[in-house]
Amino acid sequence: MAKKKKTAKPLVLRLLESKKIPHTYHTYDPDVFVSAPEVAAGIGMPAHQVFKTLVTLPDKTKPTLAVLPADRELDLKALARAVGAKKARMAPLAEAEKMTGLKKGGISALALLNKGFHVILDTSALEFEQIAMSAGIRGMQVVLAPQDFIQLTGARVAPIARQEIA
Repeated sequence: MAKKKKTAKPLVLRLLESKKIPHTYHTYDPDVFVSAPEVAAGIGMPAHQVFKTLVTLPDKTKPTLAVLPADRELDLKALARAVGAKKARMAPLAEAEKMTGLKKGGISALALLNKGFHVILDTSALEFEQIAMSAGIRGMQVVLAPQDFIQLTGARVAPIARQEIA
């Protein structure tokens, strides 16, 4: 009789369970739902309640994870102000993946605790009892209270998002 291969629980889920933080998760096909708004649709949540994580490089400070709604764009000037920098730029995809060790769609501040990143959460997150974000692997979103996210990651809250994506 063949043994069933046991799949490992993602690090983020193990972390949340060990800290007894209430959460749920959704899985989706990362080859079908690629963009952040598509992922939101794929898990059946409004795009403004599903948060994407972008790797940014503010000048004269450490790399920063900007966490903002799926249907919004990052305001780099606002992000720079939030971390006390003059300017900030997006990390190119290859550099973001190398810096985090995670693939696009799986980059998550929850999977990068104690890795030296600043974390800035858009203020709109506080409008919700729960928000969704990557669980640190492509194809899974975790849903938790914004206050729990802030406490775990040490995130600062600032208005870093602008205009909905057309």
